[in-house]
Amino acid sequence: MGFARKRTDQNGSVRYTAYYRDLRGRQLSAGTFSSKKEANKAWQKAEVKLAEGRVGDPRRGRQTFERYLDDEWLPTQVIEATTRQSYTYQIDKHIRPWFGPMRMIEILPAHVREWVIDLQDKVDPTTKRRLSPKTIENLHSLLSGIFTTALNDQVIYLHPCKGVKTPTVPRKPFKVISPEQFELVYQALPDGDARLLIETAIESGLRWGELTELRPRDIDLVTRILTVSRAVVEVGPAFHPTGGRFLVKDYPKDREYRRFKLSATLVDRLKEHIRRRELGLDDLLFSMPQQPGRPVRLVPDPTSLGLTEANAAGHRYRHGTLTAYTMSRCRCRHCKDAMAIYRAARRAAGRDSPRQLRMRDTDGHISRNWFRIQVWKPALAKAGLDFNVRMHDLRHAHASWLLAGGADLQVVKERLGHASIATTERYLHTLPDADETALDALAKVRSRVSRSIR
Repeated sequence: MGFARKRTDQNGSVRYTAYYRDLRGRQLSAGTFSSKKEANKAWQKAEVKLAEGRVGDPRRGRQTFERYLDDEWLPTQVIEATTRQSYTYQIDKHIRPWFGPMRMIEILPAHVREWVIDLQDKVDPTTKRRLSPKTIENLHSLLSGIFTTALNDQVIYLHPCKGVKTPTVPRKPFKVISPEQFELVYQALPDGDARLLIETAIESGLRWGELTELRPRDIDLVTRILTVSRAVVEVGPAFHPTGGRFLVKDYPKDREYRRFKLSATLVDRLKEHIRRRELGLDDLLFSMPQQPGRPVRLVPDPTSLGLTEANAAGHRYRHGTLTAYTMSRCRCRHCKDAMAIYRAARRAAGRDSPRQLRMRDTDGHISRNWFRIQVWKPALAKAGLDFNVRMHDLRHAHASWLLAGGADLQVVKERLGHASIATTERYLHTLPDADETALDALAKVRSRVSRSIR
């Protein structure tokens, strides 16, 4: 039950403040008026709106966008650790600088349209390229989700993203690696463990997190049945529950276990791998290799290396010297080696604090970025492919090759763990003209994916 409270201001004027209680029993003000009759009408109207679910605290709309993000939106989102990390990075980089100081109630569609135009002209400092239409669409979806929550919670009463358009995102067709191209990359891999990992990826169609979390107990070596029941994700320590790097989830991305059969050839190779490595049932099937120490640096000979480009003052210096590194800012291998040797000597003499060797932080799981830079990209360069192939593209190739071999669309959907069959249908556009061509090519690689679903 609301009420009106009499109050006297500093000028001696009598005024009445209307009060009502919200759903949690908190006492809120419905405004201050010159007469008790108006105050009574105000708290009665507020109670009616409260009963209809249409009332909120006006002060929440006056808070800044940044405060709403940090105090209300981010802490209350029930999302995966990787999603929270991605949202936080995107918000801090592209959304917070623009909307952060603005009050929630004052943000209008015009402001969102200006933001979209600004994003189109923005250059990503990492890639040195303008933001793609797909990136802008994703950022707009994230911002829209924030304002949708604010609208549902009655922080705001107008959705600023409604009716705001983003640049058209062109639909690009899948370009699937062919079996012949896969064989070139396979042969270019540095060792047998890397080849076995890639062979397992192309035959199983597993996601990276599912592949690198595989353990011997997940594979029945008699029936050749693989059970996908977990996945691992790599996140920053700030987004890990215990400050680690790798977080194992007791479910794959589709949140459902799935089981399928592997080829006899692959299972035999996995069996030999387990025996040779003496792996237990709960050991990682594929683990991070031993990381090397610092490379040995040879002392450069400045007399044989020539001179640097002229600096701003027009001076040139010999390569392989500290002067060239500092005065000409030369970063060639010889100048960097000279500086590294100098700094190492100072540390060895106790003149500088010793620096810890930088190692990849891992609990045994293979870092996706480490594998991409140290193993996968060098293999692609050695294979001489004329287009970029991601590790995830092996999953696309797996689906396309299975369909080319005559596999049923529903079987492929369940094998890959797609939530919708429409996702699997996209691979129909990647099929070759003749099934025989694909089947002949599949025989050249060890995975034999056309037989693995029998």
